[in-house]
Amino acid sequence: MTRKAAHLRETAAVETGRHPSAEELRWERETLGPALAKIPEHPVGGATGVNRDEGGNARFTTISGAPVRRLYTEADLPEDWAANQATYLGMPGEPPYTRGIHPTGYRGRMWTMRQFSGFASPEETNLRYKYLLAGGAGGLSVAFDLPTLMGCDSDDAQSEGEVGKCGVAIDSIDDMERLFAGIPLESTTVSMTINSPAAVLWAMYLVVAERQGAEWARVSGTLQNDILKEYIAQKEYLYPPAPSMRLVVDTLEFAARRTPTFNPISISGYHIREAGSTAVQELAFTLYDGVEYVEWALRRGLAVEDFAPRLSFFFNAHNDFFEEIAKYRAARKIWYRVMRERFGAQQARSQWMRFHTQTAGVSLTAQQPMNNIARVAIQALAAVLGGTQSLHTDAFDEALALPTEEAAQIALRTQQILAYESGVANVIDALGGSYFVEKLTLEMEQGAFGYFGKLDGMGGMVKAIEGGYPQKEIAEASYAYQRAVEASEKILVGVNKYTIEEPAPETLYIGESVRDAQTQKLKTLRAERSGETVRSTLDALRRAAATEPEATRDGVSAANTMPFLLDCVRARATLGEICAAFRDVYGGWQEA
Repeated sequence: MTRKAAHLRETAAVETGRHPSAEELRWERETLGPALAKIPEHPVGGATGVNRDEGGNARFTTISGAPVRRLYTEADLPEDWAANQATYLGMPGEPPYTRGIHPTGYRGRMWTMRQFSGFASPEETNLRYKYLLAGGAGGLSVAFDLPTLMGCDSDDAQSEGEVGKCGVAIDSIDDMERLFAGIPLESTTVSMTINSPAAVLWAMYLVVAERQGAEWARVSGTLQNDILKEYIAQKEYLYPPAPSMRLVVDTLEFAARRTPTFNPISISGYHIREAGSTAVQELAFTLYDGVEYVEWALRRGLAVEDFAPRLSFFFNAHNDFFEEIAKYRAARKIWYRVMRERFGAQQARSQWMRFHTQTAGVSLTAQQPMNNIARVAIQALAAVLGGTQSLHTDAFDEALALPTEEAAQIALRTQQILAYESGVANVIDALGGSYFVEKLTLEMEQGAFGYFGKLDGMGGMVKAIEGGYPQKEIAEASYAYQRAVEASEKILVGVNKYTIEEPAPETLYIGESVRDAQTQKLKTLRAERSGETVRSTLDALRRAAATEPEATRDGVSAANTMPFLLDCVRARATLGEICAAFRDVYGGWQEA
């Protein structure tokens, strides 16, 4: 077969059942063929994800490795596409919500502009929050340090060298109160990226709101609280999967009864993608995690309409522009089908996929860090065109250290320029109807449901995690991508192409003084509080944790741990003490 014929074969017959029109075939013969004979497609060029197949032809892929044709036409869509627009697309604000959950898109409400921030002490982070709010941020997103994420107090031996380094240190209700001093929680939406000890930090947050005089029913925000993705990707878990799931359901139940405007969980694909998954794996594992949470809540006795409207999601925005947009569009459609067909949800809000997006930290490079501004802008644009409800844009220096004030401001200004200067907020689902985007959206949906079938066959996500299945899938995808980068089949500007020598930029430095200050605060707290009250509340928490919650539809289960956590927090028990009480009952867990 001639080179020209081989190139034409890629267009005409790469997919079984694809039937190009006479006009497309004429174009291939008369226009494409002569062009390829003069200038063959280059295996790398300037495009991401290009190499050659076994026949020597140029092969283009998405960043996830999915093949990409040179041209998409009506022939790439199902034959009944034109006759069944309502099934495939629908209209904005109507099922299946492919085009968005709101009829007016961003014309009625702009996405919430959040900046993920937290470093050093609660007092220092509080100043950064006030700086961001004064600069136009629409909400706050709390980054906690590693000891807090792992349920350790700052003076714990395991915390040495980590206090305040990758986020803010929170040891007690006193620290949480310092974190939000002067920030009214009844009128500020706050997202907290915390998982294994999520219920403890949420209890602290609610008590701070209580001390401010705020009504819990009017406090809004989001708790990440997604323990399944910790076992799958981020590995910051404390207890075995089953009791950890019980704690998550406790928060879902408590929120349904006591905090109706607060999202008690943000089911997160972000960290799954950061661990090296493909876009389809991020989509499938995240949504199936959602399926698992719904099933556990139903087993508790909750009605689906009681908690489903408060479920939220959190996705990554990576570099492959169209692949990411298709992922968000497919996510809404899949979740609608799952909630309606699998769980029988009738209310529209129970069928909505509401999600936050963060630009891909793993895509940021320490080399030529100013290039990251461009990467973040492209990723943020994909999230907006995909219909995100809120957005965090990474700072350009985050591959080196926690962001400086200047870098954080540039990240926020990136969102504001998109919102108010680019015009992209004026149109709903601007890329809807694009042959390429619609084809990618369908492939995302099909790929995700393929994973759903496998996970169902394993008995659900908890069983799959215990068997190591999602972990293995992500590890293999991550390895394949890294090999492609090292072979320069995937180009990273400034890393494996267009490299230069450059001086190290100034970064934010967090010293050990933070741990010293937090340790002193803990000494003062323990001297001031009632030790007897702390012991009593912790004992009550252990008893509740050891008791199986009774199914309920009318109120919170008697053994729901949230009321007991609130008592511990009010008594000024520390994070480490509370997490240790749970460990006394549940033990720890090691991945197979």
